[in-house]
Amino acid sequence: MELQPPADMELTLRTLAMPADANPAGDIFGGWVMSQMDIAAFVRANEAAGGRTVTVAVHEIVFKKPVKIGDTLCVYTRIEKIGRTSIMLKIEAWTRRHYVDTREKVTEAVFVMVSVDSEGNPRPVKSGA
Repeated sequence: MELQPPADMELTLRTLAMPADANPAGDIFGGWVMSQMDIAAFVRANEAAGGRTVTVAVHEIVFKKPVKIGDTLCVYTRIEKIGRTSIMLKIEAWTRRHYVDTREKVTEAVFVMVSVDSEGNPRPVKSGA
């Protein structure tokens, strides 16, 4: 079992899981977790692209552990590849358990983002960072 995120990944988003994001059993909805991962991908890709990006694909997301109300969700990103108009990122979501100093990987996926202009048309990635 992995105990901490890889050192080569950047903490891009950290947020608290709230009751409004949970089902009646107290587990946070998977769609909420995925949306946080998408936000982190957006933030990191926009920095690398030097402008706006949009999500075009998410490659297989499998939930390994639940997120509970009160947990802190930490989303880590790493740029895997930069193409002419696209950026591929590895995204990992980790939970820091409420009142306990333990971390567990919740899920991971590869997101593909495309750099777009103001009209939503693909444009070359500016910085290549």
